[in-house]
Amino acid sequence: MTTPLIQPLLRDDTLLADIASVRSQTNVLHLWWLGQSGYLLLWNGRFLLLDPYLSDSLTRKYAGTPKEHIRISERVIAPERLEFVDAVTSSHNHTDHLDPDTLKPLVRANPRLVMVCPEANRVTVRERSGLPEDRILGLDAPPVEGESGPGKVPSNFTVAGFEIHAVPAAHENLDRDASGRHIYLGFVIRAGPYTVYHSGDTVLYPGMAGILRTFGITLALLPINGRHPERGVAGNLNGPEAAQLARAIGAGRVIPCHYDLFAFNTASPEPFTATCSLLGQPSTVLRLGERWSAR
Repeated sequence: MTTPLIQPLLRDDTLLADIASVRSQTNVLHLWWLGQSGYLLLWNGRFLLLDPYLSDSLTRKYAGTPKEHIRISERVIAPERLEFVDAVTSSHNHTDHLDPDTLKPLVRANPRLVMVCPEANRVTVRERSGLPEDRILGLDAPPVEGESGPGKVPSNFTVAGFEIHAVPAAHENLDRDASGRHIYLGFVIRAGPYTVYHSGDTVLYPGMAGILRTFGITLALLPINGRHPERGVAGNLNGPEAAQLARAIGAGRVIPCHYDLFAFNTASPEPFTATCSLLGQPSTVLRLGERWSAR
């Protein structure tokens, strides 16, 4: 018997209606979870899309292989229906964060869209998005304690009213390209009085909490699927680690992500919420398509 797919709280027309209902509000930050590590942010009428994966490209790619990517949730929305996006991020080159089957329809629907990504990944971003060079904004994070970096790439941009800062991410390791630039990044995004940390894929690394505490994080978006070598993919924070990191960086609230997409690489949010409760760390678990609004 086939297990029913997880149904989004809002999808397609109902999601678009919810977006439209708050689109004209000013000085209120809104955020929707679109699945995996994908979020849509709205601030003063402008939209930033974080690491979207809105296709079945990985399911098709790995069908019939030992690493099948069997979807366990319905897609929230087709990318071409998001025809109001100003900018989109990619934290690294893994397809669930840089998906050509998501990006190319988005680019066609949004003729002025720009992408923010690690400068180290520019060539792959260009190939998968089809964007020209002048609409790809490459960042690199400042060196972490004990490391040196090339220092020639900007660490922040302001795009569509969002101030985006690059911070290191360790998708198992703090890997760099041949030029010394980070290939995995997290993004700290400032919108008026709000500061959102989107970690991308990461595990803990030395000095991480100290880097992030300096930003005054309002909301942290952290993966909880953990590290399991038998899965054959690079690992992330698990639920308790995500809760502990949120507490260590002084996050006003934390929302978990990177679960409920593929059967082989998911996790329950219960250990995350239990640890948040134990630590006194405010948290919210969103359903797919659900909105969180800053109060």
